[in-house]
Amino acid sequence: MTHPTKRAAISTAGLRKSYGDHLVLDGIDLQVREGTIFALLGPNGAGKTTMVQILSTLIKADAGDIRVAGHDLATDPDAVRAAIGVTGQYSAVDRLLTGEENLRLMADLHHLGRGRGRRRVAELLERFDLTDAAKKPAATYSGGMARRLDLAMTLVGSPRLIFLDEPTTGLDPSGRRTMWRIIRDLVASGVTIFLTTQYLGEADELADRIALLDHGRLIAEGTAEELKRLIPGGHVRLRFADERGLTTAEGVLRDVFPLEPLGLDAAELTLRVASDGSVKALRDLLGRLDDAAVDVEELSVHTPDLDDVFLTLTGRPKSEVETQR
Repeated sequence: MTHPTKRAAISTAGLRKSYGDHLVLDGIDLQVREGTIFALLGPNGAGKTTMVQILSTLIKADAGDIRVAGHDLATDPDAVRAAIGVTGQYSAVDRLLTGEENLRLMADLHHLGRGRGRRRVAELLERFDLTDAAKKPAATYSGGMARRLDLAMTLVGSPRLIFLDEPTTGLDPSGRRTMWRIIRDLVASGVTIFLTTQYLGEADELADRIALLDHGRLIAEGTAEELKRLIPGGHVRLRFADERGLTTAEGVLRDVFPLEPLGLDAAELTLRVASDGSVKALRDLLGRLDDAAVDVEELSVHTPDLDDVFLTLTGRPKSEVETQR
């Protein structure tokens, strides 16, 4: 869902970046609302990591008006750094230190002071379910625990905006779901998340808005549902009790609804009818079958997913969704 009343946590106009003759980002205009999850997707070499590096003050843009967390990136980068957190694809955890020691180190770097730092460390250990493992070396942590500790370290300074670069890479399904819950809880508390991920389903599950970057340009942006509606491929799958019902339905629908190639499957008694899956389309479809006294034994609606969107708009398979520059 969108949040039109919220202010922009990130705003860019005409953002450009080149390396020699290679144009990496070509005039990016972007708005990320506060308190939302924004996912940036794109094939290898699209410019995603370069964009995150610019927005997090690690490198400078060649041109563009950029504001992050309400601050001008060019004139006040220190204020931007104070307001953001960055959790990279590869963990920043010191594996020789305990979980508690890693967090205390971050508290010292943020100059929280002894008492405040201890309270913040204890709070984060509890919040990320790491209290029992607090005294253990991080080298003994599972992948999911290490990722939770990494994110907890990012939160020591209470950032308003967090850049997450592939936060669930290498996690099993249980660890991935736990990280999703943590991310949602962060957003519920008012934090803004800028997410890059190689899992298109993750963007579909989490993001309020998604942008697709290709060859340094934003080629599509919207909610997951809006992006899915950009491409064809939706259909309704109908299964009938017998061959007579299948044949009758095909005859009734052939001249009104586009039937997909090979849509008639006599062996499985199924018919695939091209459709956007809307209530109106389904009502019309079933109404015509009902008028012809055709009983449908099973109905399912299939809509394109983000894999289909990615492949159609970029011409490249989802395996190329990576966060390397």
